[in-house]
Amino acid sequence: MGMAELVRERFAASIAVKEEASRSLAIEIAQAVAEIVCCFRDGGKVLIAGNGGSAADAQHIAAEFVGRFKMERTALPAIALSTNTSILTAIGNDYEYDMVFSRQVEALVEPGDVFIGISTSGNAESVIRAVEAARAKGAFAIGMTGRQGGRLAQCVDIALRVPSDDTPRIQETHITIAHIICELVESEMFAHAEV
Repeated sequence: MGMAELVRERFAASIAVKEEASRSLAIEIAQAVAEIVCCFRDGGKVLIAGNGGSAADAQHIAAEFVGRFKMERTALPAIALSTNTSILTAIGNDYEYDMVFSRQVEALVEPGDVFIGISTSGNAESVIRAVEAARAKGAFAIGMTGRQGGRLAQCVDIALRVPSDDTPRIQETHITIAHIICELVESEMFAHAEV
């Protein structure tokens, strides 16, 4: 198989996962949008955490809310918990790595906030502990994971389980879902804003 054919094959695999996700997750994504809109309208914030590529996705999502997605509008309060290296290294050193997000949740989450945990396997201990801590403080929890869902899918209010076991395809679909969420949150909250 030539290189160009491999490229086409990877595109086709990514498209197939996204098409299946559109069929299987539309209701859950719409519910997640409704919860986030309610949170923002009530003066709450969204906190997002993940490791590795999922940390990059957390930062991406927070940037879309705080900056803008497509509309000129006021900033929306969102925090990616993977960005402060002093906090991450202090907690990892003084406690243990599995507490790097839950300790921040303890400091930052308030009742009515939304917490989004991202883990392709659904078994990232640091993310699971953060979800548990967030729910204990009265936050609504959304999990973004893969087909099996892992422990993450069992401890959130809404599990967005991408129908794939292939990490790159899961991550590609996670950011597509995140973009859809950001767009729909904007359109619900700022229907009369400039595009």
